[in-house]
Amino acid sequence: MKYRAIQLQGKGGLDQLRTIELPLDDPKPGELRIRVRAAGAGFTDITMRRSYYPSRPPFPFVQGYEVLGEVDTLGAGVIGFQKGQRVCALTVHDAWAEYFTREAHHFVPVPDGVDDGEAVALILNYVTAYQMIYRYGKMQPGELALVSGANGGVGTALLELLKLHGVRAIGAASRKHFDYVRQLGGYPIESRSRPLDVLVHDVFPQGVDVAFDGLGGKATREHIGATKKGGLVVGYGFMEARATPLGALRGFAALYLGARLAGKRAVFYGITRDYRKDKRPFKEDLSKLLELLRQQRLQPRIAARLPLLDGKRAEEMLEAGGVAGKIVLVA
Repeated sequence: MKYRAIQLQGKGGLDQLRTIELPLDDPKPGELRIRVRAAGAGFTDITMRRSYYPSRPPFPFVQGYEVLGEVDTLGAGVIGFQKGQRVCALTVHDAWAEYFTREAHHFVPVPDGVDDGEAVALILNYVTAYQMIYRYGKMQPGELALVSGANGGVGTALLELLKLHGVRAIGAASRKHFDYVRQLGGYPIESRSRPLDVLVHDVFPQGVDVAFDGLGGKATREHIGATKKGGLVVGYGFMEARATPLGALRGFAALYLGARLAGKRAVFYGITRDYRKDKRPFKEDLSKLLELLRQQRLQPRIAARLPLLDGKRAEEMLEAGGVAGKIVLVA
């Protein structure tokens, strides 16, 4: 028996994504096999295809950073799960497929009553935002934050969670997304008209307590400049700095040294790095977010719902720009 998946053949353009068939093997002892119901698509998938990404496996591999599905088969010795139960996981790769198998300790139960697409949107984007706010930024109600890329998957998650936490937020986005930034509780500023630090200081002369920098490159200097003395810059993603390993190192150096020289603090957040060190914080935080979703206290914006094996179209949309929210692939 076989199943279909979207495999990335090598570094390059969208033509490197191919639909293939793979053998459907039984799970090994300690593993769960799920029938995939939803998977997420994001810029990390594009980074793996076009640029340097330290967690990328050797080519070829099946893409897909996050997954949700129903337990199909339990490997020997697996307890705490049952067939038909909905579960989700941070995968990094292998999620764009009809079936997904991994060790059972990676999976988190999904509560009844939540939408598949909204739940899968929490796994990467919302956990990233949540951990940067609470575990890295240690933000307090009443503080001020800067969110760049405020219309994107992580940006919208940051705005929503910051508002829920009582933190004021400035959201940098294109003008066409200003109304959406306001809906999420953010104060919108034009992301490309002038440098971010100039725009921030025009409205909030004291600067922000924490700046969330998902771009890297030249934008890092602007995030540092927008932050008050003693404030914190949290780097993540660094999409503009990952063309090569050397580019990534330069990006990290600009973050840490630039902040120190300016009398500010800096830290870099990597969800995969932290997850591989210790899965417990991720699973705890994802469970909290799933409960907030069940209570309807979170409303992840789904930019598009595409067929499960239409990862190429998802990446095409992301590369075109202007996507507001999360693209999900659904069975």
